[in-house]
Amino acid sequence: MLGSFGNSSQSPKKKQQQQQKQEGQWLALSFNPENFIPGLVIGFILGLLLDLSKPSKNKTNKKNFAPGKPQFAVSNNSDQELKMVLIVRQDLKMKSGKIASQCAHAATGMYAELMQSHRSLLRQWEQCGQPKIVVTCKNQQEMNKLKEAAENIGLPTFVVADAGRTQVLSGSKTVLAVGPGPKESVDSVTGKLCLL
Repeated sequence: MLGSFGNSSQSPKKKQQQQQKQEGQWLALSFNPENFIPGLVIGFILGLLLDLSKPSKNKTNKKNFAPGKPQFAVSNNSDQELKMVLIVRQDLKMKSGKIASQCAHAATGMYAELMQSHRSLLRQWEQCGQPKIVVTCKNQQEMNKLKEAAENIGLPTFVVADAGRTQVLSGSKTVLAVGPGPKESVDSVTGKLCLL
C-alpha cells in the first residue's frame, strides 16, 4: 500500500532541497547585471507611458491661461488640427542662432508648463505632429498685445525672458509662444504676422 502513494525513491527532504536549488539557479539567471539595466530602462519607459496616459488632476495653470476666461474647447476628435506659433521680436536684432535658441526655450517652456496643467492638450498636439510656426512682431508693445489677445480667447502663452549672457540685455522678452491650440483660434491672433 505504501508503494501506491509514492513511486519516487527520493525522500521529501531531498526533493525540497533540489527544488530550492533549481529556484536559486533561476533567480541567479534572472538577476544578471546585463539584464538589470535594460529591465530598469523598460520599466521606467512603461511607467512614464502609464503616467502620461492618466488625465491631469491639476487645475489649469493661471500663469498660462487668462484668469476668469473660459478655456477653448479641445474636442476628443483627433482630426482637430492644433498648432503653436512662436513670435520673435524684430527690434532686438538677434542672430539666427540666438533666435533658434530662444524659440527652443519658448517651446520647451510651454511644454513643461502644460505637462503640469493640461496633458490632454499636449497629447492631442503630439498626435497632430506638434506643428510649430515662427513669425515676427515689431517690438515689445506688439508682443504684449498679442499675448493679451491670445489669453482673452483662452489660449496658453509663454514668454521667454533672456538671461542676458550674449546678444540682448538681461530680462529682455525675446519670444512669445502662443498655443498649442486649435488652428483657427491661434490664427485669429497670429494669422497676420509675417513668417520669419
